Amino acid sequence: VQLQASGGGMVQAGDSLRLSCTTSERTSSSDHMGWFRQAPGKERDFVAAIRWSGATRYGDSVKGRFAISGDRAKNTVYLQTNSLKPEDTAVYYCARGRRGTILSAMGDPDRYDYWGQGTQVTVSS
Repeated sequence: VQLQASGGGMVQAGDSLRLSCTTSERTSSSDHMGWFRQAPGKERDFVAAIRWSGATRYGDSVKGRFAISGDRAKNTVYLQTNSLKPEDTAVYYCARGRRGTILSAMGDPDRYDYWGQGTQVTVSS
C-alpha cells in the first residue's frame, strides 16, 4: 500500500492550502484515513481523520479552520487548511487507519498502519 501526499507549499498567514492524499488501494483492513503533522523538534500531532462513511474528527488546534473530506471513488482524502498561522508550519503526513478504530481513538498514531512521505507546509507571518 502506498500513500502519496501533495499540496503543501509556502504561504502567508491567513492563506489557505488544500492537501491531497491518494492511497494505491483501499482494503477491508482499513476504514478511515488521517492527517498528522510534525514540526521541527516536536512530536507528531493529530490533525484530522475521516471514515469512508463520513464521520470526522479534528485536533483541537485546527477545529473551525481545517476541513477533511474524502472521495471514495478516487481513494483520496483532502485537507482544506484555512486561516493558516505560522504555528501550522510542519510536515503534514497522511496515513491509512486500521479498521475498527473508534472515533475517539482516531487521533492515536498507533491506529494507522501505512504512512505517506509527507508534504511541507510553511506559513510566514
